[in-house]
Amino acid sequence: MTGGTKPRRRPRRMKGALMIVAGLMICSAMLRMGQDAGQAWAKGQSDTEATALAAAGQTTHCETPPDFQEMLTAFETREARLQKRETALSERMQALRVADEEIERKLARLVAAEEKLAETISIADTAAEDDIGRLVRVYESMKPKQAAALFEEMSPEFAAGFLGRMRPEAAAGVMAGLSAGAALGISVILAGRNADVPTE
Repeated sequence: MTGGTKPRRRPRRMKGALMIVAGLMICSAMLRMGQDAGQAWAKGQSDTEATALAAAGQTTHCETPPDFQEMLTAFETREARLQKRETALSERMQALRVADEEIERKLARLVAAEEKLAETISIADTAAEDDIGRLVRVYESMKPKQAAALFEEMSPEFAAGFLGRMRPEAAAGVMAGLSAGAALGISVILAGRNADVPTE
């Protein structure tokens, strides 16, 4: 060693700085552990209180602000009103469906009754026409004098109906046997039936 140089003390300074940094880190870790422990303790305390309240039959709840409570009440009232209206509408639709089905059933029965009535009328008309046709043939087969005696007792309209269906030669024989008044009345009715018939 020369007399003009001094020994360096840098390693000692670095050792001191390392000790300070290590101390700060240990303090920071202890502070964090303390905070975590405090939070854990507080959580454990709140859990203990909640357990005690539950055991006592009490529950913790948050209070709803008055304006929110009014809004919730209004929504609930409106929902109940809508539900009531929807129920009434559903019941009305069901009643309409039942009424429609009943109307369809009645309409089907009415159509069936009309068809049956038309068939009955057709049968009656056919039977009546057959009966009249038979009577006309009977009168045609009778002697004109005998037929004229029967026609004399009939009303002119009724007698004219039969005479109009008879063969012309048979009708002429019956008309010849009638009294003048009866023959005139029947002739007027027969002529009146064809008065409106066009000639051209």
